Amino acid sequence: MEQILTMALMLLGAHWVCDYPLQGDFLAKAKQNGPLRIYHLLAHAGIHGAAVALVTGNVWLGLAEWLAHAVIDELKVRGKTTFAQDQVLHIICKAIWLLITVGKL
Repeated sequence: MEQILTMALMLLGAHWVCDYPLQGDFLAKAKQNGPLRIYHLLAHAGIHGAAVALVTGNVWLGLAEWLAHAVIDELKVRGKTTFAQDQVLHIICKAIWLLITVGKL
């Protein structure tokens, strides 16, 4: 049980580090508009994917996170979700990766 709680905390902590200090103001603005908007969106999502791969030890979950994070953030950029909904969707993804990693899904 302690291993599951540790991984859950690591996934959430990695999310918050990647979404706040590692994203920064430049990347937050650049993924919303500009000539390289999609590149910056994918770069931000890739940082999250790398974090998930490092925490879970599973490159496939890292790739799944990269894709999911990009789609979720694009929904927010297009005004289809609020900030709160965006964060809930990201945390749901982390719960899914956790369940897959511990063999419960």
